[in-house]
Amino acid sequence: MKKALKIVFNVIAWVVLIFALLITILVFSSDKNNGTASLLGYVPLTVESDSMKPTFKKGDLIISKEIDDINSLKKGDVITFWTLIEGKKEKNTHRIAEVLNDNGSVGFITRGDANNADDTYTVYAGDIIGQWNGAKIGGFGKVMDFLRTKTGFFICILLPIALFFLFELYKLIATIIEVKRPAITESDEEEIKRRAVEEYLAQQKEKEEENAQQEKNDK
Repeated sequence: MKKALKIVFNVIAWVVLIFALLITILVFSSDKNNGTASLLGYVPLTVESDSMKPTFKKGDLIISKEIDDINSLKKGDVITFWTLIEGKKEKNTHRIAEVLNDNGSVGFITRGDANNADDTYTVYAGDIIGQWNGAKIGGFGKVMDFLRTKTGFFICILLPIALFFLFELYKLIATIIEVKRPAITESDEEEIKRRAVEEYLAQQKEKEEENAQQEKNDK
């Protein structure tokens, strides 16, 4: 039972470490790429509005895939792109409503699924971050946003990593102590057992003598 619990604890520790390292990579990748994290061409994004309901909603985490061929995009695809919202450069994820092709220059008119009208701007190849691959995790975008804060990074990433390495250090020290401890041979075990039996018999004899003396005194 003890061995099984040890194995389970080790597995959990490694899972936590891998998760923490993965989030660390995403966070640092995001910081170095204008706030857009990318891992092997996949871009995790937090949905910032309800303009794409019911496909996904604010607070969801979605995954977009970087695009190799802009000409592969078609009407109905959902793309993530840079745009200006109230004068500020922001990421947006909307569905392609129309594909424009002006002498080889490809552009896209987009619209949110919850909107009644197309967006007022045209999205060009240089604006596109990736194409949504259909993956989403409801509400997990808020978790990712928290992990990007200093508090979230410390509690959910730095602290688990520190605890993991402290645990591994403890196991290493325990192993070293165990190796340095003199090995008990079979003859040593027999001697320990013999002494234990002798001590037990001596204690029993002493109790019997005390009882006999007590009975004698009572008479």
